[in-house]
Amino acid sequence: MTTSSTNRTVYVIAGPTAVGKSAVAFQLAKRIGGEIVNCDSVQLYKYMDIGSAKPTVREMKEVPHHLFNLVEPSYHMSAAKYQKLAFTVIDNILARGKTPILVGGTGLYLNSVLYKMDFARKPVNMERRRALEHLAEKRGNQYLYELLTAVDPDAASRIHPNNTRKVIRAIEAYELGSQIKPMDELEKNTDYDFRVYGLTMNRPWLYDRINRRVIRLFKDGLLDEVKDLLARGYDETCPAMKGIGYKEVLQYFRGNLSFKDCVLEIQKNTRHYAKRQLTWLRRYGDIRWIEISKGMSVGSIVDLIMNL
Repeated sequence: MTTSSTNRTVYVIAGPTAVGKSAVAFQLAKRIGGEIVNCDSVQLYKYMDIGSAKPTVREMKEVPHHLFNLVEPSYHMSAAKYQKLAFTVIDNILARGKTPILVGGTGLYLNSVLYKMDFARKPVNMERRRALEHLAEKRGNQYLYELLTAVDPDAASRIHPNNTRKVIRAIEAYELGSQIKPMDELEKNTDYDFRVYGLTMNRPWLYDRINRRVIRLFKDGLLDEVKDLLARGYDETCPAMKGIGYKEVLQYFRGNLSFKDCVLEIQKNTRHYAKRQLTWLRRYGDIRWIEISKGMSVGSIVDLIMNL
C-alpha cells in the first residue's frame, strides 16, 4: 500500500451524482498529466455504460482511465476488493511518475482508500445480529433502513427497505469492515498525500440537473442497454442490476411500472441518493469544497482545484 516514488500526491474529486465530477477530473488530468481511477460502484461493471454515465470512449482514449468495465454484472464487488484494486492501480500510476485522480461518489469505497480500514474477515457477531433483529421488531423496518442509509448509502440504494434480512446483513458488513466510528476517529491513510475536493452546487439546480440527466439517459438508449443486459443473462439477482436506473427499468419491463413512473422513480431515487452522498462527504474534515455556480466553466473549476 506504499509506493517507492517520491511523488505521493493523489487527487480525489468527490461530490453528488450529476455535479460534474467526470468532466472536471478529465480536464484536471489533461492539465497535470494525471490518470483517472474510478471510485463509482456501478462504473466498475461491464456493459453498463449509459445508466452509470461512464466517460466516453474518446475521453478514455485521450486520458488513461482505470477500474472501468472491470467485472461482470454478476460479480459481487466489496469495499475490501475495491480497496486492493485501487491501491494496486494508484501505486502503479505513481511509480510511472504520473498523478492518480480518484473520481466517484461511492462513500465506502472512498473510505477504504482515505482511511486505514482492515477488511480481514471477522466472525459474525450473533449477539449483534439478534440486537438488530430486535431493533427491527421494536422500531420497524424503516428505522433499520435509515440506520443503513446513514452508514452506507450505496448499499441502501440497492436494497428494499422492507427486506430486513438484507438490511441487517448490509449493516453487519459495514460494521465488520469499518468498525463504525465517527469519521474523526478513523485513522487516516498517511501513505499518500490525498487532496480531497468536494464539488457541490445549489440544491434546486443539482436536482434539476439530475432530472434532466435521467431524461438524457433514456434518449441515449438506457432501455436498449438494459435489454442487452437481460439478453446476456443478467437480471435482478445480479448485484450491478440493483443500481439506480437499472432496477427501475427492470420493473418497467416486468410490467410493475409505467414508463412515466419509471422515469419519475429514477429521478426521485437519484435525488435521494445525491442527498445521501452529500451527507456522507460532509463528514470528511479535510475536504476542500468547491461551490459551482451557473456560468462557471470546467476550466475555472480546475483552476480553483489547483489553487486551493
